[in-house]
Amino acid sequence: MAGSKVESYIESIHKSLDEMIADVQGLSEDVIRWNPSEEEWSILQILSHVNEATVYWLDELETILDTPGSEWGRGLQDPDRLRAVEAPENLNIDEVIKEVKGLKEQVRDRLSKVSDDRLTEENPHRNFKKFGNKPVSFLIEHFLVEHVEGHSGQIKRNLSKLSESAK
Repeated sequence: MAGSKVESYIESIHKSLDEMIADVQGLSEDVIRWNPSEEEWSILQILSHVNEATVYWLDELETILDTPGSEWGRGLQDPDRLRAVEAPENLNIDEVIKEVKGLKEQVRDRLSKVSDDRLTEENPHRNFKKFGNKPVSFLIEHFLVEHVEGHSGQIKRNLSKLSESAK
């Protein structure tokens, strides 16, 4: 698998997860629970979402690989997606960070089973049928690689906003 496209996906996701963990290690509970605004998530909510969403998309990936032609995807109002961020006061910081750290192993174990020749297989998104089928690579690149990377950046932005609000 060395040098494969799938291996590059794994490395990219691991890099983003490592950055995320490095950014939150040693932060106080107040900082991790701080919301930049009513419309934005706290770092804890971001971490909880990343954990839930990554597992969700790995499950979706396995479904379309096991049953080609299966519909995949979900909407923004998905109950599990919302549950991951709706009650941050009930989230245990240490447990959430541990879960995010555990994603690296899950990503490696589950993605490493995907061969590059399967990346072009197409499947319909359940919410966007008018756009046609999307290849397996689209699901991995958009909903795993870019998604985790984007939320790593979101944590950095939260920390930057906190630092500016302290001035």
